[in-house]
Amino acid sequence: MLPAEWIEHRRPGDREVVGWIRPDGDDWVAVSLLGHDLTGPVDWLAAEEALDATSLAWFADPWMLETEGGPLRVRIVEVTPDQVVVQTDDFGAIDAPVERHVLPWPAPSRLRARRSGDPDGRVLAGVQDETSSESH
Repeated sequence: MLPAEWIEHRRPGDREVVGWIRPDGDDWVAVSLLGHDLTGPVDWLAAEEALDATSLAWFADPWMLETEGGPLRVRIVEVTPDQVVVQTDDFGAIDAPVERHVLPWPAPSRLRARRSGDPDGRVLAGVQDETSSESH
């Protein structure tokens, strides 16, 4: 449930919600759709700029979900103030089997941006796809 004092911020072009701005004393803090602070205490304009710069682009990026079986490459498919839904990356194939995970909101730390060394989707059962590396 969103705190009553949080103010919705919409993208100027299409009015899509891209986060919230919450009060912090005499300042404001930009909060992402995942429920995480994007800034520390700043003025209103800086909070708006941080949300506009972040926008919804992270929906297009792969993320990692830490599970007991190891990290899974996932895509965020839904975010509401009630839950975050991710699914295993289908790499654009409409017939690929996917596994959905419903997470609490704000998103837990086990959902994180990809880092160097994370599985990239070209390594299956310990064997790297030959098309993913050049052989010269």
